[in-house]
Amino acid sequence: MRGKWIAGLLLLLVAGSAPATQAQSKGSVAEKLGFGRDAKLLIVHADDVGMTHAVNAATIKALEGGGVNSASIMVACPWFPEIAEYAKANPEVDFGLHLTLTSERVYYRWGPVAPRDKVASLVDENGYFWQDWTPKTRIEPKEVELELRAQIERAYAMGIRPTHLDSHQYRLYDNGKELFEVLLQIAHEKKLPFFVARDWFEEHPYLESSLSADDIVIDHTVTIDPSVRPERWADFYRTAIKNLQPGVTEFVIHVAFADEEMTAATRERGTWGAAWRQRDFDFFTSAEFRQLLAQEKIQLVNWRELARAR
Repeated sequence: MRGKWIAGLLLLLVAGSAPATQAQSKGSVAEKLGFGRDAKLLIVHADDVGMTHAVNAATIKALEGGGVNSASIMVACPWFPEIAEYAKANPEVDFGLHLTLTSERVYYRWGPVAPRDKVASLVDENGYFWQDWTPKTRIEPKEVELELRAQIERAYAMGIRPTHLDSHQYRLYDNGKELFEVLLQIAHEKKLPFFVARDWFEEHPYLESSLSADDIVIDHTVTIDPSVRPERWADFYRTAIKNLQPGVTEFVIHVAFADEEMTAATRERGTWGAAWRQRDFDFFTSAEFRQLLAQEKIQLVNWRELARAR
């Protein structure tokens, strides 16, 4: 799904409002929230909280400054306890859980919350999550369910009350109906909304066909692509904001301070690395971003509010 995010932005620029899905047949999410059909609603969502201290510190600053208004936490990562303490002390913050099944960096790794021998298909020979899934990687849905439940239960045990669920690297959306239905089952059981967007339905039809009429479906999602050069970073976001369509859009961003810790943790490649995340932080905490929202009459909403639209 990573490769289609620019396509998602192009859809946002040219398509306008898409027809209602089955899951939204009783009125749009915007209307259920009390906005008009033409309202432009935006979630600015920071992923990967808990990955490092630099990610936690930057996310907290961005949330408290108001430019970022939602985020999701990686329970399996080493710096989870720090952000869990913050989330417990600040229950009004819109924190979801970034359900994690891969450990993509080379020198900075993490593994399952469930006992490793119970989720053997999810881990490599060293006990870490796989860096990537290939066609030869056999992932057992029952073990995915066990691990996701372990992550969610640890979050609750440490005082987090999540507002939503989503999936690190979109593994639960991109890898077949069985894994998506694991997410659906758990989300319905926990009565939590989960991140899913109309933009994804053409590539993965099983997403739409698996949803119920009560599931929240947002309209569009945008994140920056590795092909965007650093000097064009702000231009990408300006274009996306100025061309935002009616409905609910989520900007999926990744913030961190490009300090020694973050640089070391991501040093093997620049994609989603320290400098990338510093650029995201700089734009979404800028006065320009807030001015663009006002200029384009865009209203920020979060997942706690969306949950009321069910």
